Amino acid sequence: MLRKIVQGIAFALLAPMLARAQQPQCAYQVNFTDKNNTPYSLSSPSAYLSARALARRTAQGIAVDSTDIPVNHSYIDSILTLTGGVFHESSRWKNLMVVLVNEADTAGVLQSLNSLTFVSSAQIVGYYGGTGLHGKQQVVHDSVLPAVPYAGRTTSDAAYYGFTWAQTQLVNGNVLHDEGHLAQGKMIAILDAGFVGADTCPYGFDSLRTSGRIIDVHNFSYGSDFVYGYDNHGTAVLSTMAGYVPDTFVGSAPRAMYDLYVTETEPTEQPLELVNLLCGTERADSVGADVITCSLGYNTFDNPIYDFDVTTQFDGKTTLAAQAVNTATQKGILFVSSAGNEGAKTAPWNMILTPGDADSALTVGNVKPDGTIAATSGYGPNNAGNIKPDVCAQGQSANVVDGTQYIADNGTSFSTPQIAGWAACLWQAHPEATPSSLRRAIDSCASIHWAPNSHYGYGIANFSCSDFLLSVKSPVLPVNQLSVSPNPFTDEIKLQVNLSVSGTLNIRIVDIWGRVVRSESVAAIAGYTAQTTINTTGLAAGVYLLQAHSEKMNQVLRIVKP
Repeated sequence: MLRKIVQGIAFALLAPMLARAQQPQCAYQVNFTDKNNTPYSLSSPSAYLSARALARRTAQGIAVDSTDIPVNHSYIDSILTLTGGVFHESSRWKNLMVVLVNEADTAGVLQSLNSLTFVSSAQIVGYYGGTGLHGKQQVVHDSVLPAVPYAGRTTSDAAYYGFTWAQTQLVNGNVLHDEGHLAQGKMIAILDAGFVGADTCPYGFDSLRTSGRIIDVHNFSYGSDFVYGYDNHGTAVLSTMAGYVPDTFVGSAPRAMYDLYVTETEPTEQPLELVNLLCGTERADSVGADVITCSLGYNTFDNPIYDFDVTTQFDGKTTLAAQAVNTATQKGILFVSSAGNEGAKTAPWNMILTPGDADSALTVGNVKPDGTIAATSGYGPNNAGNIKPDVCAQGQSANVVDGTQYIADNGTSFSTPQIAGWAACLWQAHPEATPSSLRRAIDSCASIHWAPNSHYGYGIANFSCSDFLLSVKSPVLPVNQLSVSPNPFTDEIKLQVNLSVSGTLNIRIVDIWGRVVRSESVAAIAGYTAQTTINTTGLAAGVYLLQAHSEKMNQVLRIVKP
């Protein structure tokens, strides 16, 4: 876990919770062989997927498949009867369940489970002393703080954003807001440890609550729908996106809908939390989330026998958490994940954590307000050699709401949700986009994307540029008709043109604001290669588009000046 903040327990709730307190529990993960005799079918997906989830898949041409079918209820009932245990969670994607068994009743449980014909394997994934998971006390809050009055939006400047101006301007996110894209209609799910104060604090959250944009909540750690306790880490994460107090604090996605899920179990660190993360990801899919943000990361556990081998297992597809991310992406969701805060540790423990290693995750690192990398930001690449992190945003001295006040906090925990919020705004601006095209546009516009490294990845995100790239619509044409070198370029660009039809090719270089900064015309004869040189002295460093147009050709190439 990236951060551990254990909240106090209110005595007022202690007595009724103790009345149903349990013995210490062992958590067993039971993997099933099949989904035979299920009452669900692929022809009636509305029985287990929301209309919004189905619409997201339809828009991206994604079919419902067998992984979407829920776990067979008769198998679950059989496991509960056999063990005398308590149901915790089930995963349709991995076809498994978790059952909690009182410690006194665990003799022979594994052997019995593994002897069942419909069970492929079973293993212990957690031990919980005291009252066990489903005897956990909850937290109550102080009285609601007075609401903070605020005026309507005026202009996207330092005065309007207030505390969040520096972190917003660093990634040019305000350009999306200027265009009216505040993530309206987009749904963001948060996987975290708790949301203390998000239901009471007016500093940024009153707008979210009164407009009914908290759509779904669930506590996967303790088997309830109470998420407003245990920890305020998720509250701070939520604030970087949902906070909306103009002239004081404006988050990256202030008009999005949100799902709040507790998947981390404080203060322990056990493999069950990866199952919780998987189940939270599935629920986000089923309710129709567009984006998932996760500021959790895992490498070691309370019992070291479960520790990951950071030199081999973080290959983007091996851990259960990474598999959850990759499956979510296949279902049409953009999953944004933290690179972790291990960067200042001794190698190999300075690596990214899982699920940040996942192949399809948009993994986020942490920079200081001046854009230099924070020492704690986790190193990549993953064990498969893929660039990680993808991009960076300000996580050092990031401004957040902790449930009671505005504070500055540190870590990839807070750079990650900022990127998730801006990505939701970007998706609103380009509804035809997919998770992969969004990720390409974000990676391609980052500050050092032409020379990525193990700490910055592709660099600091630039959402003005990403918006511009996704706005370009051009047909796919044979690349041998036009070549550009060098790219990245410095003081000049050399072009070679080979057209199938004689004519004049008009060349324009356009910056991310759509301004033509250079232009040239090339006379080409069919079958012959024409060459020309464009002087680029004086152009500022950045990303540009080279547009080439003739009677029979229209092509756009991305070029970069470092």
